[in-house]
Amino acid sequence: MDWLKYPLIVLAGVAAGFVNILAGNGSLITLPALIFFGLPANIANATNRVGVVFQNIVGVAGFQRKGMLDLHGGLLYSIPTAIGSILGAYIAVDINEAVFRRVLAVVMILMLVLMFVKPERWVKGKVERANHRLTIASIIIFFAIGIYGGFLQAGVGIFLLVALVLNAGYDAVRGNAVKVFIVLSLTIVALIVFQANGQVQWGVGLLLAVGNMIGAWLATRFAVEKGALWVRRFVIVVVLFSAAELLGIVDWIATLFV
Repeated sequence: MDWLKYPLIVLAGVAAGFVNILAGNGSLITLPALIFFGLPANIANATNRVGVVFQNIVGVAGFQRKGMLDLHGGLLYSIPTAIGSILGAYIAVDINEAVFRRVLAVVMILMLVLMFVKPERWVKGKVERANHRLTIASIIIFFAIGIYGGFLQAGVGIFLLVALVLNAGYDAVRGNAVKVFIVLSLTIVALIVFQANGQVQWGVGLLLAVGNMIGAWLATRFAVEKGALWVRRFVIVVVLFSAAELLGIVDWIATLFV
């Protein structure tokens, strides 16, 4: 029944593409799927970027077509993020996954708190920040996010969305559009590094990309039609579930029903 793995990879890509465009952490769906397919963890981490690149091409095109993408801001914030991504990709092999999963869960919980402290920022944004510029703080923030995104894709979209709303002043929908552009930029440079080191399985990656693109197309329609309030709600749900999964709470609950 090995043939069943192929449609499962596509379905995992659809789910991840939808989650990634609206919030982030879709790689927590695709990475296990790729490992189930038979790829070693480090190869799965690299191959996962193929689907993310194609997914974000669709996402960027969708947001641009609907007039929601601030291209200037996307290009500006992509600079420190992409540079950090190169560094992160080079150190990917040294990651201690068990420890990092716990750290990531704690950071997500902190981000969730920030979402409730100033919820109006997620819906309205800050009009006075329309002319975005790189400050020392924003360079440090986006460079650090880039390092993380370079060596482990999962969760980078949530980090970026929080930074774009709370630091750069976007509302959730426009911040989402810029986030998709930045993720595309940082993933392309990371993918180049992984390919140079022979860690990308293109056949499986392109199969995953089919699903990612479908999910991305669905998500861009949802984000624009439902607005910033629904995007914020979706992000909260994703962060809660992701933190619970990373801390092992989901597995513990599952054992109660076995």
